[in-house]
Amino acid sequence: MMAPRRRKRTLMIIDDQPDETDTIVRRMAEVRSRIAQAEARYGRTKGSVGLVAVSKTQPPGRIRSAYSAGQPAFGENYVQEAIGKIVALADLPLEWHFIGRIQSNKTRLIAEHFDWVHSLTSDHHAWRISDQRPSHRPPLQVCIQINIDQDPSKDGLDPQAADALIDLCRQLPGLTLRGLMAITTPSIDPEAQRASFARLRRLRDTLASPSAPLDQLSMGMSADLEAAIAEGATLIRVGSAIFGPRAQQSRT
Repeated sequence: MMAPRRRKRTLMIIDDQPDETDTIVRRMAEVRSRIAQAEARYGRTKGSVGLVAVSKTQPPGRIRSAYSAGQPAFGENYVQEAIGKIVALADLPLEWHFIGRIQSNKTRLIAEHFDWVHSLTSDHHAWRISDQRPSHRPPLQVCIQINIDQDPSKDGLDPQAADALIDLCRQLPGLTLRGLMAITTPSIDPEAQRASFARLRRLRDTLASPSAPLDQLSMGMSADLEAAIAEGATLIRVGSAIFGPRAQQSRT
């Protein structure tokens, strides 16, 4: 009598590591949910808060993944790194925001390649960027960066100096002044977070005029976006909550 044949077993291997695009798409959905919940909680109009995905040190493929999830606006800190990505992703209708420290030897590249600048702090850079803005492109949208916490580790104008730069930006043909930006001192206390953002909002309300309405407040990041939305943010800049921890890269 023949022994019964043993059924051949097939081993199925399941990859429990999600595709990188899927991960970014999921994170994008989570960030948008946080924004929508904060808008509702603090009486903000639905869809009134824009998202800039901070893509510094991220490769072009990850930016494509975020774009596939419906994200068009990306923020970059380092000019040379950003130019490579802008060229590599020229087939996509992306909006590029420069959010880093402006260097005089990089103003032409900023003027030629970006749609927004959030970090304007000097008359000298305002003149240069306006003069270097290509005539075939619309004026560069700019925010003035304020050191709202008077933190020596942060860039930005003293709040008392902002009105002079506002007056200049209104006169420069290559720029359209949109509002104020701040990078606040990090805190895990929601009340402390809100206090910093409230200072920027009050400064904007003081400086705004019919000729310079300052309709944009660029403030809030991954860890404090809810507090920023509570205090009037119109643009938040989110990196790690979308892309995960940043890779280390040379800064140029």
